[in-house]
Amino acid sequence: MRVIAGTFRSRLLKGPGKLRLRPTSDRLRETLFNILGPAVGDSLFVDLYAGTGAIGIEAISRGAKETIFVESHAATAKLIRANLEALKIESRAEIIEAKAIRGLERIAARHLLADFIFLDPPYEDTPELLDVLDYLDASHVIAPLGLVIAEHRNKVDLPERLQRLERSRLVEQGDAALSFYRLAAAA
Repeated sequence: MRVIAGTFRSRLLKGPGKLRLRPTSDRLRETLFNILGPAVGDSLFVDLYAGTGAIGIEAISRGAKETIFVESHAATAKLIRANLEALKIESRAEIIEAKAIRGLERIAARHLLADFIFLDPPYEDTPELLDVLDYLDASHVIAPLGLVIAEHRNKVDLPERLQRLERSRLVEQGDAALSFYRLAAAA
């Protein structure tokens, strides 16, 4: 696994090893950040189910002001720390060791507004994905022009619209898909 572009382009990241993770492919990560483009610069990026940290690290490499990694497994959070330390970017990152919704509650309690929230729960856990989307729909943690990006199996049909969030784009690549959601008022 490597950083695709930006300041840390081509730098290698520690992979999952024996940890049961399914990292986002380099190709899909590149597609994601090509879509997000320069808007990542100076943003607050939240990486839920952070795994190796590759998505959030890519955001930092491309100029994000800060990335908050939310990861519930201690061994996986340790892997993220190792990757951040290897690149010497700990000062631009925060790791919250908690389940996704609990991590979002901590972010909301600090009145932070995320420009980008990326969530990639295990593919087999569609109910979890829907629960987090419902939480985000009701919360006030998304910046007015922010994006929520959900990675999921392309066979999973996520809602086009919730109360406040609506899907603005769907990108499929192999067996994976990215659903992009915006606040309806900002669309």
